[in-house]
Amino acid sequence: MQNDYLIKERPLKALLLFSLPIILGNLFQQTYTMADSAIVGRFVGEQALAAVGASYSLTNIFICVAFGGGIGASVIVSRYFGAGQYRAMKLAVYTAFLAFLGVSVLLGGLGLAASEEIMLLLNTPADVLDMAVEYLNIYFLGLPFLFMYNVLSSMFNALGKSRIPLYFLIFSSLFNIVLDVISVTWLNMGVAGVAWATLIAQGISAVLSFIVFMRLMGRLSKEPSGIFDRSELISMTKIALPSILQQSTVSIGMMLVQSVVNSFGSQALAGFSAGMRIESICVVPMSGVGSAISSYTAQNIGAGSEERVVKGFRAAIQMVIAFAVILCVALQLFHEPLIALFLGDEGTAAALSTGQDYLKFIGWFFCLIGFKMTVDGLLRGAGDMTMFTIANLVNLFIRVAVAMTMAPVYGIHMVWVAVPIGWFMNWLISYCEYRTGKWKKNL
Repeated sequence: MQNDYLIKERPLKALLLFSLPIILGNLFQQTYTMADSAIVGRFVGEQALAAVGASYSLTNIFICVAFGGGIGASVIVSRYFGAGQYRAMKLAVYTAFLAFLGVSVLLGGLGLAASEEIMLLLNTPADVLDMAVEYLNIYFLGLPFLFMYNVLSSMFNALGKSRIPLYFLIFSSLFNIVLDVISVTWLNMGVAGVAWATLIAQGISAVLSFIVFMRLMGRLSKEPSGIFDRSELISMTKIALPSILQQSTVSIGMMLVQSVVNSFGSQALAGFSAGMRIESICVVPMSGVGSAISSYTAQNIGAGSEERVVKGFRAAIQMVIAFAVILCVALQLFHEPLIALFLGDEGTAAALSTGQDYLKFIGWFFCLIGFKMTVDGLLRGAGDMTMFTIANLVNLFIRVAVAMTMAPVYGIHMVWVAVPIGWFMNWLISYCEYRTGKWKKNL
């Protein structure tokens, strides 16, 4: 396949070719946390599942920082690649690597120092607190590997090589599951075992990805470049920070409302954690379409093609609608066995009903997050970040405000009622910005 198919193939075909490996890759990446939860839930117990779930919203923020930052950096790289400016592209890549290495080490150190305090602030139930902190501490040790892999994946995508990260994700995900089973069922390491399994699998995948990427860079251009440029870092940061915010909005909101869920006890927390794992899988196609339209927009901006961006946006919406229908039908039919994957036959009634109710409700609204991620991806790829940022902040505010004020009065169901409201307002603001055509000024 030619590297420039995003700017030459028909928009729908180009987006499908580009997004499907991303979607498959992200699905396999989600198996890290999904396998952790399913294995500890079935073989260790409901409290262990609650412990992993208590830390999920926090750990997902760091994943979003790495992923969102990588997307932000890849926009710059995509533009240079689309314009054929390979020396500038290599300098931008090396600058991103060094910047995110420093960020990951800093965040990992801060996390290790404050993990218990954070869990206490989130009102983590006392009967799962120690296990949650133990899981978090091991997670923070592996944060540099997490950042390395996600940034590398974004760089591969920027060059139109979205299949390469998929291969590494398949390997690391399957390896992670094997290590999970060994550490929990054979070595009886409990929550710590699944955390170490994730660290080892991600570490090996990150190192192998780096080796392959550097070889690819060498084939693209033999022209030497520097390894760090302050102006490139500033350009990336202007796009990366709003992108990180957009990617982190859902996780930050869930972390802030985690204390609300925790107040209903470890049984409700276990059920909600299982439901959130399934939701994270369901959101993957929408996120993949958003990432694809972002790189598609950036490359076509580099090539100077306005018409293709608009056609690509319409094609992406068609993809989102198709995914949303499939997901809605699947969750309405299979919500019970999906929750049982995590809780087994011994799950408490409170945990089972909480997880099942969440899935049945949220299944009707995935079209909203798909529309939101698609228009957000276009604005991000075009560098139109002001309203993009405002839209995601509104989403965050609504989710937190509704959950924190309504759930204590009307019950835990208000936590998930807030979700589609936030998604809808985010989409509405971003779509109105798209309709103004201001993003075209970046062409």
